[in-house]
Amino acid sequence: MEMERDKREENVQEAGLVENHGNTLNSEIDLADHHEGADDTIEEEHIDYSNYSKVQLANVIRDLAKDDNFKRVDNIIREIKPLYDDIREKEKAEALMKFIGSGGIEEDFEYKGDESDVIFDANIKLIRDRKTNHIRLQEEKKNDNLRRKQELLERIRVVADSQNSDEQFEQFKELQKEWKTIGPVPGTQAKTLWANYHALVDRFYDNQSIYFELKELDRKRNLEAKLDLCARAEKLSEVEIIKDAIRELNELHHEFKHIGPVPKDDKEVVWQRFKTASDAVYAKRDSYLQKLQQELHGNLDLKAKLSDEVQEFSTFNSDRIKEWNQKTKEILDIQKRWEVIGGLPRAKAKEINKKFWGAFKTFFNNKNAFFKKLDEEREKNLQLKNELVEKALALKESHDWEKTSNELKVLQQKWKEVGPVPEKFREKVFKEFKDACDYFFEQRRTQHGKVENEQAENLRLKEDICTTLESHAAAGTASPEVLKALQDQFNAIGFVPRKDISAIRNRYHEAVDKFVSRIQGFSEDDKSKLLLENQLSDLKNDPMADRKIFQKEQAIRKKISKVENDIALWRNNLEFFSRSQNAESVRIEFNDKIKEATEHLKQLKDQLKMLKTI
Repeated sequence: MEMERDKREENVQEAGLVENHGNTLNSEIDLADHHEGADDTIEEEHIDYSNYSKVQLANVIRDLAKDDNFKRVDNIIREIKPLYDDIREKEKAEALMKFIGSGGIEEDFEYKGDESDVIFDANIKLIRDRKTNHIRLQEEKKNDNLRRKQELLERIRVVADSQNSDEQFEQFKELQKEWKTIGPVPGTQAKTLWANYHALVDRFYDNQSIYFELKELDRKRNLEAKLDLCARAEKLSEVEIIKDAIRELNELHHEFKHIGPVPKDDKEVVWQRFKTASDAVYAKRDSYLQKLQQELHGNLDLKAKLSDEVQEFSTFNSDRIKEWNQKTKEILDIQKRWEVIGGLPRAKAKEINKKFWGAFKTFFNNKNAFFKKLDEEREKNLQLKNELVEKALALKESHDWEKTSNELKVLQQKWKEVGPVPEKFREKVFKEFKDACDYFFEQRRTQHGKVENEQAENLRLKEDICTTLESHAAAGTASPEVLKALQDQFNAIGFVPRKDISAIRNRYHEAVDKFVSRIQGFSEDDKSKLLLENQLSDLKNDPMADRKIFQKEQAIRKKISKVENDIALWRNNLEFFSRSQNAESVRIEFNDKIKEATEHLKQLKDQLKMLKTI
């Protein structure tokens, strides 16, 4: 009776075996009943899709359409679809603005999307259809398994209730093996089916007491099988890839559960050995997860700092290409530091990635807007420079050297003020402008070569006239007629080199002064008039005659005003001295000053009259 009670307890224990999703194994009842996938607590490496383009996201979905791991596929779709929809909505809004800007009305707008949208939507539908079909097939398979197990239960019931025979025990073991090979059934039927199965197993062994020796032999075979599973489970603690170890352990749990009972004396020993091996794998898994969580939280701290660091880039603005390029280098360096850091805790990954990549995208959107505006400005600059080229080409054949030279210099200055043009046109448009300017200035240099020769000859002729004036002065043959003739010759000669203008003019004036001072029979007043006539004659031929005559006139008027004021002052003083009996000598002195000033005033007025005749 004790043996049968132990047997029933053993069968009841086996009949209550259920799937264990936790880490604790208290008895065989905690062993997993199936091994569909590894332990879900070990996360796959998280991929950050927030910086993917629309094309990249569409390609990811296309690849997922071939994946049969629908749980993994669902997780990725939940992350990708909002990102893709956000990009699509922005493109749709931009297309609408462009449509309205070109004269359309919003009611007529229709957004068709692009090739990526077609790929994305088609593969999303394909994934959903495949998942629906997969679930339907799984349910059909479970229902079929239920039907097969129900039929098998009837066959087991027949064997359990039949008369004892030599073949009956082996036949029963074959039915047990067949039961084990049949997969899962619908969850609502699983426990009832399992209880019915083990009730029949219990009934069979109750009815097979006469075959106790066969049963003990079977228990020994079960013991050998479970010891082999223990050995395999113990080796799993050496497997480096935790997911693989957990997956294989679940398979061992499934096998251990479906192996029949072992001898009573060995039952607890073999169970404790298998439990210890399982716990070792779970402990390694827990240690791995703990370390992984520490690493993930460490990564979170590092990436949080980088997310804060990159925020300043979202508000960066400049009108200098160099500064944009420098900032781009800096943010790309931060991106490299970001990518070196590993994954993040799933609960925080989306938030921190959104913060980092949001600022990252904003920076590059602003940069693209800057360069787009820069391209527009360069196109305008190209138009302006083409206009300058046309003006330069129109002037290149001109022979109005001075005027055209100044106009081209103005064009060159404007060219410098116009900003850069598109790179592909830079050399071409610059060459056209430079060639036009160079052609004109080369023609002018050729002409100036001739002019320089003429000016050198003019300088020699003017120097000869100065020498003639100096010779007449030295020989005492100076006369107004000779001065007039030499003066006309001097003024008739053209320009001299710019560097010699001041020297030849000074020499000429000194020669004239010396010449006039040596004219015989001329009063000082006559000589002054002659010198003034000579100066006025020079002024007539000066390119800036009007301004210089005006300045000369103002200078004479200033002198006249001063002399008139002096005369008025002295006459006033004479009236004062006329009332004094002892001031005769002073009155004589002031009368002489007044007389001399009056003569000087007359000369100045004569000079003013002569100046007005020019």
